[in-house]
Amino acid sequence: MSQTATRPAATRGTLIEQNQGAIVLGLPDTDYQIHLLVDATVDADAGQPIAGVIHTRAKRVDIVRTGGRFIEPVYGRPRRLQGVVVATDLIENTITVECGGCPFVGKLTTDQKAAAFPQGALVAFDVERGATFEPLPATRHG
Repeated sequence: MSQTATRPAATRGTLIEQNQGAIVLGLPDTDYQIHLLVDATVDADAGQPIAGVIHTRAKRVDIVRTGGRFIEPVYGRPRRLQGVVVATDLIENTITVECGGCPFVGKLTTDQKAAAFPQGALVAFDVERGATFEPLPATRHG
């Protein structure tokens, strides 16, 4: 059954690198180094922990029967995700998917509806270029 999420789950990781308008986020206990865009400077130095919400635009989402949770590629911008739906937001038409050690909030970009993806479903989808990291207030600056 779908649920409406009022506050997306936060991703916690390590700031590996920060350039104007972008960061590289390392995920704990993995080799993942995810390249994400940011609107505000993250108030942390390389090697320090940070937390925030990752937003993506999800191309066609499919419910799959087999496979694990992953982010492709391991290094670079996220291009393909597979994981378990942990929340939906029917108003914003988003699904939050736990994959590869962190949640991603995926805005559905086709005529699909978030209500079609029940909590606990294993889903896979491609991600449009431009995934963003929204720092939590404690790690946001300027």
